[in-house]
Amino acid sequence: MVVLACFTGLSLSAQTGAGSAHTPYSVFGVGDVLHQGTAYHKAMGGTGIASRNRKVINYMNPAALTARDSLSFMVDFSMMHADRIYRQQDMHGGANLTNLNDLVMSFPIYHHSAMMLGIAPYSGLGYQFSSYETDPYLIGNVGDITKTSAGTGSIYQIFAGAGVTLWRRLSLGAEYIHYFGNMSKATVVSYSQSGYNGVSSGYNLYLRGNTFKAGLQYEQPIGSTTLAVGATYKLAADLNGSVKDYKISTGSLVSDTLRNNINDFSKDKVSLAGELAVGVSLRGGERWRAELDYTRSDWSDTGIDKVAGFANTTGGVFTATSSQFFRGGFEIVPNVKDVRYYMRRVSYKAGAYYGTEYFLLDGCQVRSAGLTVGITLPISNQNTRMNNGLSVSVDIGQRGSLKSNLVRERYIGLTIGLNAFDIWFMKNQYQ
Repeated sequence: MVVLACFTGLSLSAQTGAGSAHTPYSVFGVGDVLHQGTAYHKAMGGTGIASRNRKVINYMNPAALTARDSLSFMVDFSMMHADRIYRQQDMHGGANLTNLNDLVMSFPIYHHSAMMLGIAPYSGLGYQFSSYETDPYLIGNVGDITKTSAGTGSIYQIFAGAGVTLWRRLSLGAEYIHYFGNMSKATVVSYSQSGYNGVSSGYNLYLRGNTFKAGLQYEQPIGSTTLAVGATYKLAADLNGSVKDYKISTGSLVSDTLRNNINDFSKDKVSLAGELAVGVSLRGGERWRAELDYTRSDWSDTGIDKVAGFANTTGGVFTATSSQFFRGGFEIVPNVKDVRYYMRRVSYKAGAYYGTEYFLLDGCQVRSAGLTVGITLPISNQNTRMNNGLSVSVDIGQRGSLKSNLVRERYIGLTIGLNAFDIWFMKNQYQ
C-alpha cells in the first residue's frame, strides 16, 4: 500500500456530508474538538474566560451570567460555516461545512443571580480518503485494490448553568453538561476483479456522558478602567454507551458476516478530558476591552488511544496527549451612545490564537494558529426597550504543516450570531 507518515494512503478529495467538522484530523479519537463561544467571542480570538458584558451571553464561564441587567432575558443563536483546503506532498483537496454553533438562553433568578440553558456541538467527525495498492505482484494476481475510509458524526452538549455575584465584585458559577452523539467510522476494501470479495469493516459508536464545570470572576476598578480575572475548571467526563465492531465480506457470489460485536464501555474506561482555563481582561468603560486566555486539557489518561473505535483508525500511530491554547483579543466601540452616526455604535473586534491539538500522529505534534476579525451590529438604539446585536466573526487559520509528512490544513471560518436582548418583568408605571 501507499503509506504516508501520520496518514496512511491519504488521497485528498472534495468532501461533503454530515457532521460538525470536515477535516482529515477528525479521524482520530472523538474527532475535531471545537472551541466553544458565541460569534461575539470568537471574533476576539475565542477569549471569554474573564469577559463580563451585560449585552451578550458568555457561556464560556458560568460566573459571567451575572453580568447583565437584573430584568433582562437574552437568547443567542449562531451558525458557523467553514471552507478548508488540504495539502500533503503533491496531493490536495478541500471541504466545506455549515452547522449550528450554539443556541443559548439566559434569564435572571433572584437579585444578583442568573441562569442559562443551551446546546452546542462539542466535537465533529467528517473525513473521506482513499489508498491504492502499488505492489506489482498483488496487482498482477488479483487486480487493482482500493481502500476507502470515511467517517461522519458529532458529539453535542446540552448544558445548564447558574451564577451569583457576592460582595459586588466576586462572581461564582456552576454548570452541568450532558454529552450525547453517534459516530461512524467505516473502511471498504474493493477489488477490480469480480472473483474476489470486498470487505467492509468499521465502528459505530453511541456515546453519552456527564460532567460539571465551575467558574469564577473578580472585577477590580483601576481608575477609569476595570481589571477582571477569571478561571474555569471542567471535570473529565466518563463516557457511557456502546461500540459496534463489524466486518462484512461482500461480493457477486456470496456475502458473509465475519464479525459483529457490540460492546459497552463498562470494561474499558473512556472519557473526555477535563479542562483548566484562566483569563484576564481590561475594560475601558463601554468603549474598549482587551482579553487574554489560556486553556489546557490533558487527554493522556482518557483511554481514547487504547479502546477500539477511538484508536483503531486507518493510518498512523495515534497518541493522546495534552492540548493547550493561548488566545488574545481586542474590541473597540467608537461611541456607543452616538445617535447620529450608526457606524460609531458598531463594535469592532480582532484577535489571534495559537496552540497544540490533543493528539500526536506518529510522534508528530499538530499545531494550530489563526487570526480573527469581526463586528457586532446594533439592531436597536442603546436606550430603547430592546438591545439586540448581530455578530459576524471571520477566522483564518492553519492546522498542521508540510513538515514530517503531515497534512497542512488551511481554513476560513464564518460565524454569524444573533443576540436578542429584552427587558422582562418590568412593572407598568401608568395605567
